[in-house]
Amino acid sequence: MVIETFNLTKQYDGKGGCVDINLSVKEGEVFGFLGPNGAGKSTLVKTLVGLLRPTGGSARVLGRPLGDIRAMGKIGYLPENFRYHDWMTGLEVMRFHAELYKIPRPAERISELLELVGLSGHEKKKVAGYSKGMQQRLGLAVALLADPELVFLDEPTSALDPVGRIEVREIIRDLKKKGKTVFLNSHLLSEVEMVCDRVAIINRGRIIACGDLKDLLFENSALTAKIGSPAEGLIEELKKIAVEVKLREDSLTIKVAKRDDIPLIAKVIVQSETPLYELKMEGVSLEELFVNLVRGGEALDNGD
Repeated sequence: MVIETFNLTKQYDGKGGCVDINLSVKEGEVFGFLGPNGAGKSTLVKTLVGLLRPTGGSARVLGRPLGDIRAMGKIGYLPENFRYHDWMTGLEVMRFHAELYKIPRPAERISELLELVGLSGHEKKKVAGYSKGMQQRLGLAVALLADPELVFLDEPTSALDPVGRIEVREIIRDLKKKGKTVFLNSHLLSEVEMVCDRVAIINRGRIIACGDLKDLLFENSALTAKIGSPAEGLIEELKKIAVEVKLREDSLTIKVAKRDDIPLIAKVIVQSETPLYELKMEGVSLEELFVNLVRGGEALDNGD
């Protein structure tokens, strides 16, 4: 595992932050970490990259304990709120970080990344003259400078226009193709839904859901069947397969535990000689799932 946490906790004077976090992130996957404002997302990321010391539990990143120099040299990090020196040019910012990383002959790598993030031709402008979107692009380039094995991206598309968001999605997919691991924080749930393999949702400092994105969405979806008059005993037979069955006039709402149960549901309805006019899966979006899970109360201010 690239990231493993064991009851990892970081609180501020015993309050807020994140509590008893147990996560595992596999090599080469895009992992989405979601939560309301103040839920503890950024606290966890800052703890994983070594900027904060945990107050409980433990974790391993790239097979090393938190704060290990050998692991930190293989991590790229784009914070949500960052600022570079206004008087420096974009190129100077890149060169400065290349020196910190001790990258030999960095000119080619810098040029490659400026092209990748769409800043070629703007690298000699001072950061003070950059738009928020250009600063976001520069931050992404810096995060990728050392060709990291693990990349933490905290709201990487927050200041970008739709075209910029598409470009960042393409960069994330390209990182995945190269076997890199991406840990993504984002409030733009539609973006997460398009690029992430697995997700975890945090609320009030604790994980409330975690798993394969497709499975989480499936578990919260339901079949809708438009039928004629139901045959005697149909509902009882369906309940032997389904998790839940509801009949309303000429419509059945059926929740199943796994995809393989869907053809069995159709078979039972047809064999009962109940007219079946339509059978479709009514899926939920990640946004709907997110709202349903966190609706239990307002997020606390946890120092996120």
